[in-house]
Amino acid sequence: MRFEGKTAISTGAASGMGLLFSEMFAREGGNVVMCDVNEPVLMEKAAAINAEGIGRALPLVTDVRDYAQVSAARDRCVEEFGAIDIMANFAGGSAVRILKVEPGIEFPDIPIDVFDWGLDVNLMGPFYFDHAVLKQMREQKSGLIINMGSVTGLEGDPRDMSYATAKSGLMVGLTRSIAAYGAKYGIRCVCVAPGPVLTRAAMANMKTLMHRAAEPKEIIDLIFYLATDGQFIDGEYIMIDGGRLAAGRDQLL
Repeated sequence: MRFEGKTAISTGAASGMGLLFSEMFAREGGNVVMCDVNEPVLMEKAAAINAEGIGRALPLVTDVRDYAQVSAARDRCVEEFGAIDIMANFAGGSAVRILKVEPGIEFPDIPIDVFDWGLDVNLMGPFYFDHAVLKQMREQKSGLIINMGSVTGLEGDPRDMSYATAKSGLMVGLTRSIAAYGAKYGIRCVCVAPGPVLTRAAMANMKTLMHRAAEPKEIIDLIFYLATDGQFIDGEYIMIDGGRLAAGRDQLL
C-alpha cells in the first residue's frame, strides 16, 4: 500500500504500460486518473480496477494532442482527488507503425501528416500534460513527472524520425528543463527510457545484450522506485534497455 492517499495521472492508460501502471498503482492503494482516446476499452479496464476495491480508477477520454482536453483532465483530477502526485506520460508509439505506412517507403516519401501525428502524440502530448500539471504541482509544492523516452531517442530511426526526434526531446530538453524549473517547488522530473518491451510480440525481435526484451512490469517497477526510494534522482534519463545501447549497433545487426 505504498501509494495509499496518493494520486497519479496515466496517459495511454487503456493498454500497454499505461494500463499496467494504473493497475499496479491502484493495487498499492493509489487513485489513478486513466486518460486515453479508446473509450470502450478505457471504461472496461477502469471498471475492472474498481472492482478490485483497493485504489480507485477514474477514466477520462482524453486526446493528448488537445490542450483543452488535457487541462480538463487535470482539473477533474484535482476536483476529484485534491492533488496530482505523479504524472506518467505513457501515450505514444511509432507513427509509421500505428498509421500503417507500407514497409519500404523511405522517410522523404512518407506523407508529412504521418510525422505531424508522431510529433503531436509523442512530444507535444507529454509537453501539454507536463505544462498543465505543473500549475497544480507548483501550488501543492510537490510532485513527480515521469516522461517516457526510448533507446530510439539515442539510436535514431531512418524511417520514423518523428519518434526518434520526440523521444530525444523528452529525454534531455523537456526533462531537464522541467527539473530545473520545478526544484524550487519540490517537483522532480525523470525520464525512463526503455529498450524493447514486451507490450507487443514484435519487440522480442529487437536484440539486447541480455538476449531478451523487458517485461512491462520491470519498467513500472523502476517508475515506482523513482516515486518512493529514488528521491535523489532528478532531471535525468534512465536507460532500461538490457544493454542494447551499450552493445553498439554493429553487435546488434
